[in-house]
Amino acid sequence: MSNSLIQHLLAHMEQYFGKAVSRREFMKAQGIGTLLLASASSGITAPRVIHAAEAPYIGVAVGDPAKAARAAVDILGGMKAFVKSGDKVIIKPNMSFAEGVDSGTNTHPEIIRELVTMCREAGASRVRVLDHPLRPTELCVQEAKDACRIFGEDIVHALRKSDFYTEVAIPQGSSLKKTDVMKDVLDSDVLIAAPVAKSHGSTGVSLSMKGMMGLVWSRAIMHWRYDLNNSIVDLCTLLKPKLVMIDGTRVLSTNGPGGPGIVLRPKTVIVSRDMVAADAYAVQTFEWYGKKMEPHQVRHIRIAQERGLGRIDIGNLVTRKVVL
Repeated sequence: MSNSLIQHLLAHMEQYFGKAVSRREFMKAQGIGTLLLASASSGITAPRVIHAAEAPYIGVAVGDPAKAARAAVDILGGMKAFVKSGDKVIIKPNMSFAEGVDSGTNTHPEIIRELVTMCREAGASRVRVLDHPLRPTELCVQEAKDACRIFGEDIVHALRKSDFYTEVAIPQGSSLKKTDVMKDVLDSDVLIAAPVAKSHGSTGVSLSMKGMMGLVWSRAIMHWRYDLNNSIVDLCTLLKPKLVMIDGTRVLSTNGPGGPGIVLRPKTVIVSRDMVAADAYAVQTFEWYGKKMEPHQVRHIRIAQERGLGRIDIGNLVTRKVVL
């Protein structure tokens, strides 16, 4: 039986049983015959319904950082579904703090390295990992630089000089009408958002949408001149990643974005083409401030959905999860 057929069947089984079913555990415990029998009992018949199955809107992988990153992207068709030969790629992780990987303040360096690897495998002509750190530059990016040094020195950069930015208009901005954006981002073909999942004192959570603030020169005016949540959404009408990967291998559940706080370790990576949906899934999946939250409780996520930037109705979206 082909891999694609098995993946379709697993997706149907996840919907039927209401929980994730990994390929390995299902094949070992049940066998192909049981899979087909259970699919038939749920009203699913092959091949007609299988061919009509929707592609996953959200991919989720649980496991070690690098393997989970690759497995999650594979759920959505692999990196070649996002990066074409010759593309110039910008990866935007969190690299604003210097407390180390266990603090949950920065994207895991192994996830960053795996993203670079997958982009190069897909034929990217240039891959750069960029952020505008909040703390002393070299300390913030050192772990990512060390992880990506196998690709050379021109991969990871912290851009803290205004020369690297240029002013652009935000045509769909409701309040934030212009801002200075990294020139490399404007010159790229593909933007990949790769935030770590963490809490935030001003916005509740910091995920892919909030993370776009690390690509502009002046974040301060978004805090004091404009309503922060609205200006985040304004910025996201301009900066639209083709792929979002949320690093939930560690989740800074309290006292974000800089910590120290309670760090959960769900070993989870979330991917989607829709940054609003990816953020909404992370909000709903992880615990924040000692409790569960719903996407609509996070104001900038709710505003983004209202303005048509993406979806927060997670229960209506096809999600495929693998456990490694």
